[in-house]
Amino acid sequence: METYGDLKLLQNKSIEILLVFKKFCEENNLLFYFCGGCCIGTLRHQGFIPWDDDIDVFMPRKDYEKLTDLWNKSKYNKKYKFCRSSEEKFYRSLLSAISDEDTTFIKERQADLDINHGIRLEILPLDGCPSSKIKRKVQIFWALIYQIYCNQEAPTSKGKLLETIGKIMLFLAPGWKIRCKIWRFAEKQMTKYPVEECEYVTELCARYQYMVNEYPKSCFETAVYKEFEGYEMPIPKGYDTYLKMAFGNYMQMPPVEKQIPKHEAVCIDLENSYKQYKGKYYCRKDKK
Repeated sequence: METYGDLKLLQNKSIEILLVFKKFCEENNLLFYFCGGCCIGTLRHQGFIPWDDDIDVFMPRKDYEKLTDLWNKSKYNKKYKFCRSSEEKFYRSLLSAISDEDTTFIKERQADLDINHGIRLEILPLDGCPSSKIKRKVQIFWALIYQIYCNQEAPTSKGKLLETIGKIMLFLAPGWKIRCKIWRFAEKQMTKYPVEECEYVTELCARYQYMVNEYPKSCFETAVYKEFEGYEMPIPKGYDTYLKMAFGNYMQMPPVEKQIPKHEAVCIDLENSYKQYKGKYYCRKDKK
C-alpha cells in the first residue's frame, strides 16, 4: 500500500492504538488530552477532521516522564513500542510516540532511518512557563538549542539567520553522541520550571509559532470528556482558550486546498509490519 487509499481505515487503526494508550494511562493514573487536530476534530466533527491522518496528545511533563519509565515495563510493549530519541536511537522527532509494530507508516522525512515505522500515536509534553520575561527568553533559547540538536536539523521557520546559525552549530558538534549530550543538557534547562509552580504552560517540543505561546495553567489542570468517533475522549478543560490562542477561529473550516493529510508517507500498510519494507521504502541502499 503506497498511497493513502482509504484514509478512514488508517484512522480506525489509529483509534486502536489510542484505546490501548487510554487504558494504560487510566491504569497508571496519567493525565493526557487531545491537542491540535484531534482536539479541533472532537469539537467540530465529533471525531477526526476528515482529512487528518494521525492522533496527537498532550501530557504534562511529569506524566510524560513517568510514561517513558512505565511503558517499556508494561504488557503492551510487545506490540506497541515506545519511541523517543536517545543516545541509542535517533528518530528525527522532538516528540515521543507509541508505534504499532504490526503496521507500516513510513514518513518521507524519516525514510533514511532504521527506526520503528509503524502507525503511531504521538505525545507532546507540556512544560511550565516562567513569569519572568528574561527567564522566558532563556527558556525559548534552550528550546531552540534542543530542537536543533535533537532533530539534527537547522530550524527553517524563524528566518534565514537562525537557519544559518543552526547549521553552524551542527557543524561545530559533529556526531550523534555529542549532539545527544547537548540536547539533553538543553532539555534540562528548558524544563526546570515545574508546571505546579507556574501560572502558565507552553509547548517546547513544537514549532516556534507554538513554542512562544503561553497558555493559562488552568486550561490544562484537568480533562473533560467529549465524543470522538463514538468514544468518550479527553480534551483540556480550557480547550476554547487553548485552541483560540493556538489556531484562531478553530471552528471555521480551512480553505479546500488545505484540506489534505499533513504527513507525506512513502509507504502505508495497515496489515503488515514495516520491517518487511526495509531496503525498499526505508534505509534504501541507493540513498545515503
